[in-house]
Amino acid sequence: MSKRALITGLTGQDGAYLAQLLLNKGYEVYGIIARRSTPTVWRLDELGIREEIRFIEADLADAASLIRAVQQSQPDEIYNLGAQSFVGTSWNQPLVTADIDALGVTRLLEAIRLVKPDARFYQASTSEMFGLIQAERQSETTPFYPRSPYGVAKLYGHWITVNYRESFKLHASSGILFNHESPLRGIEFVTRKVTDAVARIKFGKQKELRLGNIDARRDWGFAGDYVEAMWLMLQQDTPDDYVVATGVTTTVRTMCEIAFRHVGLNPDDHIVIDPAFFRPAEVDVLLGNPDKARAKLGWTPKTSLEQLITMMVEADLRRVGKE
Repeated sequence: MSKRALITGLTGQDGAYLAQLLLNKGYEVYGIIARRSTPTVWRLDELGIREEIRFIEADLADAASLIRAVQQSQPDEIYNLGAQSFVGTSWNQPLVTADIDALGVTRLLEAIRLVKPDARFYQASTSEMFGLIQAERQSETTPFYPRSPYGVAKLYGHWITVNYRESFKLHASSGILFNHESPLRGIEFVTRKVTDAVARIKFGKQKELRLGNIDARRDWGFAGDYVEAMWLMLQQDTPDDYVVATGVTTTVRTMCEIAFRHVGLNPDDHIVIDPAFFRPAEVDVLLGNPDKARAKLGWTPKTSLEQLITMMVEADLRRVGKE
């Protein structure tokens, strides 16, 4: 009998890649989808998996709907990827961010505890919890110091997962994922903003790219690699928390250079620094230490930053070329 998985955040970048991975492994995949007035399943269509997923209408803001979703799907594994996941928006919508990214985790854990306590649970934590970094390389033991409402809300979600694991003996693990990107990334995130702009500039549909702090450094990986680490965590006998990262940090400036030069353009001719895109509190450097994931899960990233950005630019060239 095939395993069953329930995914929140199904229509996001990670949800789509995770659903594809699980389907390829023979799982029955159930996806929670919130009611929206505009279509949100384009990523599933891009991967050609929409028809293989069983949709359940529910919302992380509504505890009763989550209980029904767990009852209906009876999952062996639950992946909580749903969130208000854009750091910039969290300053403008701090209460929504807290409700979904913090209390939403508690609502889902309560649904599991009440309905399916033997289900294995994955919580999507984030490197933004480290914020004002307390160590050169951030590992599972590095102290947290979040620098945004998003980071603070995610830290609550992380610790409530630890609490339910220890209090109720749930098989609950958290993946502290560093920045992970793909052609399915939302346009509001800097990597996709850059690759989309590069494509538009190449086609003559745009002249400049306005950015904030291009000297910020990030540890970027490919989302398609990172969802495998999520799955591996729930295959372990003992639940635990893991940093998932490449262990390499790169500036936004260098990332831009890779993207522009792939299409034969000079980034200095097109990038405009705009103070409007600076954050109220900046996270200057993030650099993950994935040694534990490598040792215990056998996981290593397969895609380099240059391969990743090239893949994203090529995808955006195809999209913009069809407009």
